[in-house]
Amino acid sequence: MASVLNALGANAPSGERNVALGVLLGGLAVAAWGVLWVWSGSPYARYVDHGGWLDARALGELCRAIPGGTIVVPLVLYALAWVLMIAAMMLPTTYPLLGLFRAITRGRPDGTRLVALVIAGFFVAWFAFGIVAHAADAGLAWIGARSSWLTLNGWAAGAAVLGTAGLFQFSALKYRCLEECHTPFAFVASRWHGREPAREAFRLGIDHGIFCVGCCWALMLCMFAVGTGSLGWMLVLAGLMAVEKNLPGGIRLRLPVGLGLIALAAGITAERL
Repeated sequence: MASVLNALGANAPSGERNVALGVLLGGLAVAAWGVLWVWSGSPYARYVDHGGWLDARALGELCRAIPGGTIVVPLVLYALAWVLMIAAMMLPTTYPLLGLFRAITRGRPDGTRLVALVIAGFFVAWFAFGIVAHAADAGLAWIGARSSWLTLNGWAAGAAVLGTAGLFQFSALKYRCLEECHTPFAFVASRWHGREPAREAFRLGIDHGIFCVGCCWALMLCMFAVGTGSLGWMLVLAGLMAVEKNLPGGIRLRLPVGLGLIALAAGITAERL
C-alpha cells in the first residue's frame, strides 16, 4: 500500500497527491467490487453469502490437508469476504479524512507510510466488528438448528434486524458518531501531534473506524437480513452510508431511512403473522 501511494505521487504537489489518493481509494473499491462480483458467481459464493459450510471438492481437499481445516479454511474465507466488503463499501467514505491527513503530513519522508497506517487502523476497527457480527450470526444459526420455531420463523430475525436498524437511526449515539465523521479537521487535529507518528496514525485510523462503525453498524447488519452476497443491496447501503457520513445534509436522511426500515420490518411481520 505504502509503495503504491508513493509511486502515485510522493513528489507531487499537495492537490495532485490528494487526487492520486482518491484514485487509489477508488481503484481499490472498484477492485473489491469486481472480486466480490466474480466470487458471488463462483462455486464458493456461500462464503460471501454465509449460506453454509463445505461441499466443494477442491476446497474439501484443502481442508483435509490442514489441521483443523474444516474450521480454519471457512473462517479465513469468511474473513476475506468481509474485508472485501469493507473495502468496497466503507473505504471510499474515508477519503475526506485521508485527504486531509495526507495534506497535513506532506513533506514528511514517512508520510506515505502514515497514510497506510491510518487505513490499516480503519480496517482493524471494522474487522473487529465483523468478528462480533459473524459470531452473532453463527450463534443465531446454532439456535435455529435447535429450535423448530426459529427454523419455521426465520423471517422474525430479519425483521428484528431491520427494525433495530430503523430505531438506531434516531439514537443519540448515531448523531454523535456522525458529528465526528462530519468534522475531519477537528478529528485529526485532536489526535495527530507528530510526537509518535506511527502510533498516532494507526490510532487515528482505529478511532475513525470506531466512529464509522458507531454510525453505520446497524445499516451494515441489514446485509445479514437481505443477504450479504447481494451486490445490489451492498451498493444501496454503501451509497446511503457514504451520503450520511460525508455530505453536510446527510444527517437529514436519518428520518426517512429510519421510518422506512421500521415500516419494512412492520410490513414483513404483518405479512407473516
